[in-house]
Amino acid sequence: MHSQEKSVCQFSLPDAFLEFLQKNELDPSIYATDVHNIPRYIRLKPGYENQLGELEAELNCHIQMVDWLPGFFAIPPNIQIASTEAYKLGKIYGMDAASGAAVRALNVSSGDHVLDLCAAPGAKLLMIADLLGCSGSITGVDISLHRLAACRTMLQKYALGDRCRLFLADGTTYSLLPAKSHADMKPSIADGKDRANIFGDWTSKRSWKDRKNAAKGKVVTSALELSEPYLIFYGRDSGVVGMHKNELFKIRDASECSTSGYDKVLVDAECTHDGSIKHIQKFEYWGWSTFQRRVLDAGRIENLSHLQLALLTNGFRLLKVGGSLVYSTCSLTFSQNEGVVEQFLCKNPSAELIKVDAADSWNCKSGRIPLTLRFDPETSRTSDSQILHTELLSKWRSHSGSNESSPFRIKGCNVSLGSSSPTLL
Repeated sequence: MHSQEKSVCQFSLPDAFLEFLQKNELDPSIYATDVHNIPRYIRLKPGYENQLGELEAELNCHIQMVDWLPGFFAIPPNIQIASTEAYKLGKIYGMDAASGAAVRALNVSSGDHVLDLCAAPGAKLLMIADLLGCSGSITGVDISLHRLAACRTMLQKYALGDRCRLFLADGTTYSLLPAKSHADMKPSIADGKDRANIFGDWTSKRSWKDRKNAAKGKVVTSALELSEPYLIFYGRDSGVVGMHKNELFKIRDASECSTSGYDKVLVDAECTHDGSIKHIQKFEYWGWSTFQRRVLDAGRIENLSHLQLALLTNGFRLLKVGGSLVYSTCSLTFSQNEGVVEQFLCKNPSAELIKVDAADSWNCKSGRIPLTLRFDPETSRTSDSQILHTELLSKWRSHSGSNESSPFRIKGCNVSLGSSSPTLL
């Protein structure tokens, strides 16, 4: 028996999964990777760089700076951070290096207005908020209320919510533009009857309507139960305070998106999670029948591909001229990563791929289509089998009343996490 086959057999991968890997031209030996030999990654919140010595003492281990990813540090995989004072006080949080690379690929800068279209569970949201600094805004969207509520908790814990809005919404149809579109507007003035429709400072206290619905058993848990986005949190500098509800939820047309849309968009799409070594290895204990239903079901995979393309398409639609987009999944498969991007490019002839300069120093390898990159445990030393596809798109828009066109760059990144696979568009 070959060494690779021995390695695979150690994890008893079912025949159906081996066939799945073969169909997708994936090497099964990657699932035999000993994750206990791969470091864990943490991100240090800006401003605490001078406390590395104290952090090493508390964790009782050496902390190694990740030289290609600012703000990230590698620690031994057995180190737990949840019980540490540094974690409880919001100085550090766990985040894999490939996930961090997906955010870094966006090149977020102060003043940007950023959309995280599939925001939960929230680590990327925190990093984006860190990079924004004291200007700009971030909008987080997710289809699951309890997962979005976890994002809200994280933003509050790390004191990074001032410039953030969180919406329970379907990412394939979400259409609200950043509040910066209204930056020059004076706060809404309303009479007594309409004052309730003007946003004041956010409070965790539930509204009368929410309490009434809860009493009737009408508790919303998913965006699919709503007819419009539901705002569950907003910071004092997010642009919401003082705005009328009708103005916030007003649907904008395509021309407004091109001029007043988001500077940066992150689409970390739902996927089969087959790229997460840790996740796959858990099925040794959970049972492979569950794995068959969650990962290998043909109907689910087809539905996910349609969902991923819809999320990417809508995220791209909400970009302003010159914006950047990162698409990401937790799958190793071509169909959920480069395949989705290729479909998108076929339907959007105005877009093209461009090299991402930040990737020059990344520990990764080329993907299956030009200008894409992948992270994996051997090459990148990432916690899971992280893939990073980085693709930068250039888009053309015709001048009104003219046959000429002017180019503007749309950066987008397809990231597959947990593999994480980012693709920059």
